[in-house]
Amino acid sequence: MRILQLCSKPPYPPVDGGTLAMNSITSGLIAAGHQVKVFSVESDKHEVNHRLVTDDYALATDFESVRIDLKIHPLSAFVAWLTGESYHVKRFKSKAFAKKLTEILQKNTYDVVHVESLFLTPYLPVIRSFSKAKVVLRAHNVEHLIWQRLAACTGNPLKRSYLKHLSLTLKNYELAHIGDYDGIVCITAKDMDYFRANGCTKPMAAIPFGIDYIDDIEYAQEEENSLFHIGSMDWQPNREGIQWLLDDVWPLVNSQLPQARLYLAGRKMPQKLLKAKYPNVSIVGEIPDSMYFIATKKINIVPLLSGSGIRVKIIEAMSAGKVVISTSVGAEGIDYTDGTDILIANTPQEFVAHIKRCLADTNYCRTIGDNARKLIREEYSTEKTTAELLDFYGSL
Repeated sequence: MRILQLCSKPPYPPVDGGTLAMNSITSGLIAAGHQVKVFSVESDKHEVNHRLVTDDYALATDFESVRIDLKIHPLSAFVAWLTGESYHVKRFKSKAFAKKLTEILQKNTYDVVHVESLFLTPYLPVIRSFSKAKVVLRAHNVEHLIWQRLAACTGNPLKRSYLKHLSLTLKNYELAHIGDYDGIVCITAKDMDYFRANGCTKPMAAIPFGIDYIDDIEYAQEEENSLFHIGSMDWQPNREGIQWLLDDVWPLVNSQLPQARLYLAGRKMPQKLLKAKYPNVSIVGEIPDSMYFIATKKINIVPLLSGSGIRVKIIEAMSAGKVVISTSVGAEGIDYTDGTDILIANTPQEFVAHIKRCLADTNYCRTIGDNARKLIREEYSTEKTTAELLDFYGSL
């Protein structure tokens, strides 16, 4: 099968949850014997690091990209506000990207065009004009729900009003155009059910993020009493959740468990946090090897208050046998059992209680981590998710 994978940001090297999810599809399809070409948007926010793009990857995927200006421009945003157009989507419209996409489609024949992200939907007319391929949307989230939840959690009334406007225009676009695809691959069953309930009648499947399971890898020794969060800080829900963790949760943890230490890692760490001083908190920032970082820490803290889809970094932590303490929102989309393979906490007091028990009871902590690792191995392997994706392609 010949597949064109369109990406809203460079998927390689995989440096965050979104790129890990996209690259998992690329590598899984190639390993299964299919041809995949990767064509991506790049921007100031997400640049192609050519130094890290290996020759093997470039050869296997015939990787190409086109730069799009995704910066916020006040005049353009104001015009979108007046016209009711989704500014999220408008920013991705590019004549240069459309031209290159046309060239690719004229030069090659594909069985499937796999579109990573709703924000590339404006290019559907180009695809339809120059290809007879089935066009599949990989819905990593219900995009407008992220902004709807952010608006609900925002205290500033002016900001809340604008976020509500953004979420509404994005909702109108998302629900109006989701049915333009031949099929939709949702990352969670909850997202699929949401689209169904809102009128989408196109073929859909719920296929989670896949991860390659690693046996018997030697990592550095795990640090006692260590907690960690890892996630890209250019994603608004992560910034919001971390601020809540530091302001509302950590003071209670630090007062009751002074031996505990929190490590915060991730790309695009805000300068405000890098300069901040919190007791027993280390702001690490971007790290070269996320799995090594995860392996050297004990407990994964996921304090998300908004978001949609599935948290890839939770899947990574669970695959390494780590205890994950997450809000219900953070754990959405994962087929977990609370108290067996993950611990759910939605208040500062619940976070403190779980952390306290995990640090005090090594056997309990190890059991939760072992169960988590077993769950990921059985349900979230790249081989399994790739087979499900290929079955869905075949059904179209």
